[in-house]
Amino acid sequence: MADGGQEFCVPHSAKPSCEQIVDVIAEPFVVIDRDYRIVAANRAYRTHYGVSAREVVGRHCHEVSHHSARPCSAMGEHCPLEDVFRHGRAVQVMHLHFDREGGEEYVQLHASPLLDDAGEVRFIGESITRALPAHDDDALLVGRSQPLLRTISLLQRVAPTPSTVLLLGESGVGKEQVAKYLHHYSARSQGPFVVVDCGALGESLIESELFGHEKGAFTGAAQRKQGLFEAAQGGTLFIDEIGELPLALQTRLLRVLETGAVRRIGGTGYVKLDVRIVAATNRDMRRLLESGRFREDLYYRLSAFPITVPPLRERKDDIPMLAEHFLSRMEDAERHLPLSPEVIETLLTWNYPGNVRELRNVVERAAILACDGALRPEHVVFDEPQRAGAGPGAGVSGSSTPGGARPPSPALRRPCARLSEETVAHALRQCQGHRGRAAAMLGVSERTLYRRLRRTALSGDPS
Repeated sequence: MADGGQEFCVPHSAKPSCEQIVDVIAEPFVVIDRDYRIVAANRAYRTHYGVSAREVVGRHCHEVSHHSARPCSAMGEHCPLEDVFRHGRAVQVMHLHFDREGGEEYVQLHASPLLDDAGEVRFIGESITRALPAHDDDALLVGRSQPLLRTISLLQRVAPTPSTVLLLGESGVGKEQVAKYLHHYSARSQGPFVVVDCGALGESLIESELFGHEKGAFTGAAQRKQGLFEAAQGGTLFIDEIGELPLALQTRLLRVLETGAVRRIGGTGYVKLDVRIVAATNRDMRRLLESGRFREDLYYRLSAFPITVPPLRERKDDIPMLAEHFLSRMEDAERHLPLSPEVIETLLTWNYPGNVRELRNVVERAAILACDGALRPEHVVFDEPQRAGAGPGAGVSGSSTPGGARPPSPALRRPCARLSEETVAHALRQCQGHRGRAAAMLGVSERTLYRRLRRTALSGDPS
């Protein structure tokens, strides 16, 4: 395989080699055999990950991408290679890989079968598209659980399109964050992201806020007001709690969506729009349709691409990362991070009917109760007792007891105990001072490791 500055010299009549063909592909691309071994990696892959062909070709894909001796399917992830070899068709999944610095990043994998002369799958060709840094300070979606990765995979597919998206899910699951993610990864990311909450405004206010009004259109309209549709020109309009929109305004909204133009209250002319609509609700839309409280034609116009955002109880492996994410944004959070296994175990015993919003409140409350001391399990206070059998998912998250049979959560398998100076120093020595790899070895984010280094005044130099 060519590498670095090496060039291929091919006779005019010869066919191009595999290496030459994959080097034409603009995005990182690898060819993998049935035994999980990488047999080719193109130039874009080598450049993106800062490796030579000798460092990856012949190694197992899970060893390179996941730093794991076992296939990703054995670690709870969907393995695209196994799927392609089993069914013989292309698949697309979201995975968590290690980048060139040893940090984690979300990647979209598109794996396709490469057939031999008999039509049997001999290899897979896998393209890799970076989606979102896993430990970005400004990360819009935090976590690595399979339900979240599946959601991100859908978002990555629809974000670049102009399609209207309907976000479904319980209150507090983070639908606005999902809408921001869609906007961020769309062609409109440089345009405005405008939010209107139908549940927080009365009918008259919603109409004026959405569509705007002309001077004198009604009592108190002292001047012309631009509506949120116009304010979102070139960007995204997020209509939250769309199920609360009154029927009369549903008709107006449908007309705007169908014509791509808006008329202000009291106006006669139309303003042409260039706006992407993302709507969200925590209501049961089917029930609203059956009861006549929501227009069926509007529902089908909004639900071109529906996405259900999973509740927190279905993605409990994300709780430690979310909790540390919320803590890291509080003043003087360093003294509480990383969270101890005992605190994480306590956080995992709750089903969070208020979802991510409730977790954030619990974490902030715990930090306040801990004051200047270490954050301990007794500082984690929930809103009300959770009885077995009460509410969705009950019975799967009760506190473990000495004789209980509930196995430790996978979220606790990472070495997240409070890091000692000796542990950090040892990891740095093992990784030749590379902080990203040391953080991965310790099972914490680079941000957490940096905070620990600042607190202990440890040097990154392993000597």
